[in-house]
Amino acid sequence: MSHSAKPIQEMGIDSLTTQFRDSLVCDQNKPDFRELDLGSPVSPLTTRGSVVNGAAGAATSSCSSSSSGSVSGRNNNTQLAKRSETRPNNHSGELSALSETSPIAPDSLRSVKTTPNSQPGHRRSVSAGPPLIYSGSNNGCGNGATSASSNWTTNVLPSGNIFPPGKILKAATAPRNCISRTDVLGSGTGNYGHGSIIRGGANVTGNIQFAGEAVMVKRAMASTDPEEVKKAGNELYRRGHFVEALSLYDRAVLLSPENAAYRSNRAAALTALGRLGEAVRECEEAVRLEPDYGRAHQRLASLYLRFGQVEYAQRHLCFHGQKPDQAELQKLKSLEKHLTQLADARNIGDWKSAIREADAAMAIGADSSPQLVACKAEGFLKIHQLEEAESILATIPKLDNYPPSCSQTKFFGMLAEAYLLYVQAQVEMALGRFENAVVAAEKAGLIDYSNVEVARVLTTVKMVARARSRGNDLFSSGRFSEACSAYGEGLKYDSSNSVLYCNRAVCWSKLGQWEQSVEDCNQALKIQPNYTKALLRRAVSNAKLERWAEAVRDYEVLRKELSGDSEVAESLQRAQIALKKSCGEEVPSVDFGGEVEEVSSLNKFKAAISYPGVSAVHFKVASNEQCEEISPFINMLCVRYPSVKFLKVDVENLLAIAKAEGIRTVPTFKIYRNGEKVMELIRPSHQLLEDSVRNCSL
Repeated sequence: MSHSAKPIQEMGIDSLTTQFRDSLVCDQNKPDFRELDLGSPVSPLTTRGSVVNGAAGAATSSCSSSSSGSVSGRNNNTQLAKRSETRPNNHSGELSALSETSPIAPDSLRSVKTTPNSQPGHRRSVSAGPPLIYSGSNNGCGNGATSASSNWTTNVLPSGNIFPPGKILKAATAPRNCISRTDVLGSGTGNYGHGSIIRGGANVTGNIQFAGEAVMVKRAMASTDPEEVKKAGNELYRRGHFVEALSLYDRAVLLSPENAAYRSNRAAALTALGRLGEAVRECEEAVRLEPDYGRAHQRLASLYLRFGQVEYAQRHLCFHGQKPDQAELQKLKSLEKHLTQLADARNIGDWKSAIREADAAMAIGADSSPQLVACKAEGFLKIHQLEEAESILATIPKLDNYPPSCSQTKFFGMLAEAYLLYVQAQVEMALGRFENAVVAAEKAGLIDYSNVEVARVLTTVKMVARARSRGNDLFSSGRFSEACSAYGEGLKYDSSNSVLYCNRAVCWSKLGQWEQSVEDCNQALKIQPNYTKALLRRAVSNAKLERWAEAVRDYEVLRKELSGDSEVAESLQRAQIALKKSCGEEVPSVDFGGEVEEVSSLNKFKAAISYPGVSAVHFKVASNEQCEEISPFINMLCVRYPSVKFLKVDVENLLAIAKAEGIRTVPTFKIYRNGEKVMELIRPSHQLLEDSVRNCSL
C-alpha cells in the first residue's frame, strides 16, 4: 500500500484531535501540516474538551462562548464543584494534566498527588478531588467565556493559584469589552510556581512557549527513539518552527536512515525553508527506499513544477499508473503551453511577448525556475532595458542549490546551466564589463560546446572585447582617428553596444567632428537612455554646434543626475545664458567664480537676481562689524560654488532696495532662483550660510 493511502490511525491523525483543533483554530496562516507524515498523536486526548499538549500549545486561541471549555462568569464555583462531583472521571470542560507516558511532557509538568505537606505551587492530581483553582477573570470574549492566551490553543495546566482545601475563590466579574491585559501562566522562573496566574501579555506567553519548545527539542535530541523524535519534529513543524523541526528530522534520519517517512518529512521542512534542491534530494532518497511512496512522489511533482520541469513533474504525478491530482495536472498542461509560446516568441524575436509568457509560467507555479528568470533578463536586454536585465539576473540563485536534473535539462536547445551563462555574458558585454563577459561565455562554451548559439556568443564577446581594448590603447596614445576605426570594428560584431558608440563619440569630439559625435551619442542613448557619459558628451557637442536648446535640455537632466557636480551646473548656466542671448533677450554679464558683485541701483538689482540660476545677495552696512567679518567668507564661497552668483547691497546707500526687500537687520542674506526668493537668513553662522547656498544650488 502506498503512503498516500495509509489508514488514519497509522498516519497519526486522531479524529477527536482533528475535531477539537478545528473548533479552536482562529489563525489561518498555518503551514500545511497535512504534508507531514505523522506517527501516533504527540499527546493523547482523554475525552472531548480535555486537551493535552506540550509545554506550550499551538499559537491559536478560541473566543467562542459555546465551546465545551467555556466557563460562565456566573455561578462559576458552583458549576465547577457540581461538575466534578457528578462526573468524577469525565473532565469535560477541564484541562487535564499531561500524561506520564506523553513523549514530550516535561517532568516538571506531569501530574503529582498533593499531600498535606506538599509545597505551594504543586498541582493536585485528578484523584485528589475537585480542582480547587481560581480560573481568573475572563477577557470579555463572548458571554463571560474564559479565553485562552492568544498564543496558545489551550492552557497546558489548570490556570490559577492553589488555595487551601475546601476554599474556592470567586471569579471576578467579566468586563463587557476585551481588554489588552491577559491572564497567562507563569513560567516558573520567578517567585511564583507553575500554574500561577500573572498579569502580562504576548511577550510573557511567547517566553513560555519558547521555553516549552526548547524543552521539547532538548528531550527529543536526547532520545534514541526515532519515532519520538519525529513526533516532536512534527509538532514544531505544525507551529511553523521549521529550523527546529528540521534539526529533529535530521536526528530521526540519523537514528533510522532507511525510513522513507523521515526523509519525506525532512523534505517538507527544507521546502518551507526555501532549500528546494535539498528537498528534491531527500524526496528522491525516500522514493529509492520505498518506490511506491505516494507522498514523496507528490512532493517531487510539486518541486519540479516550481523548477519549471514539466516532464519530471508529470513523471512523479502519474507514477505507476496512479490517478493524478487533476488540479496539479492542469497546472502542468498550462505550464507546458506557456513554455511552448515562450520558445516561439523568442525564435521570432518578439521579446515583449517572451517576457509576458515567462511571467505567466511563473504565476502558474514555476516560481523557482532559473531558466525562466534568465529568459526574462534576456528579453529586457534585447529591448534595451539594461538595468532591469541586470537586476533580474542578479536574483538567480546558484545552480549548485539545484538538483542535477535541472541544470542538465535542455532549454531553447541549450543545457540549462549553459543558457544562464549565455545570457550573463551578453548582459555583461552590454554594460561594458567585457572581461566578465568573456569569462561567462567561455564557461558556457565548456559546458555546451556543441551548441551553435553558445559558440556564436563566445565569438562575438571575444571580438568585441578585443576591439574595445585596441581602441582604448589607441585613444591613450592620441591616435584618435585609428581609435574610431577600432571601435567601429567592434560595432560590426555587436551593433547594439552603447559603450563602443560612446567611446567613438569621444574620439569624434577630439577630432572636432561634432556632428558625428552627436550621432554616436544618439545611438548610445537609444540603447541605454540613462547613459550619463553619452548624455554629457552630447551636451558638449551640441554646445560646440551652438544648439543651445538641445544642450540646455541635456544639461538639465545631468544636473538632476549629478547634483553635486559644479562643472555641470556652470555649463548649464552658460548654456541657459547663451540660449537667452540667441533669442534676443538681455542678460547681465556673469563672471563665474569671481568676486562678489556690488549692486548700484534697484534696476540692476532686479536684473541681477532674475538671471537664470541661483543668486545669493548679502545686504550689509559698511560700518557693521558682523558684515565686515562675514565678507571674506562670502568671497570664499564664490570660489567653492562658481555656479552661484553672489551680490552685495549696501542698504545705507541704496535705501530703495532695502525698502523694497524689507531689510531691517544686517547682515541679511536672501537666495533667489530664477528671480524667485527661496530663502532668507538673518545673521547666519558660516556653516548655516554655506549649507543653505549648497542646498539651493542643487
